[in-house]
Amino acid sequence: MKRLIVRINTRLTDVRDAHDHGGVAAEYGVLLAGIVAVVAVAAAALGGRIDGIFDSILP
Repeated sequence: MKRLIVRINTRLTDVRDAHDHGGVAAEYGVLLAGIVAVVAVAAAALGGRIDGIFDSILP
């Protein structure tokens, strides 16, 4: 009886873990999109200042 319970538990764990990969990839995609959005907003907000700094360094 104990072997049956162990087999069932092992198979259920394998099935649960097999379906988890797509969710993790989607979460990383959302995280990456958020980081890209923050970088784009920062670049747009600081674009003029950064341009001025480079112009003063490299005339």
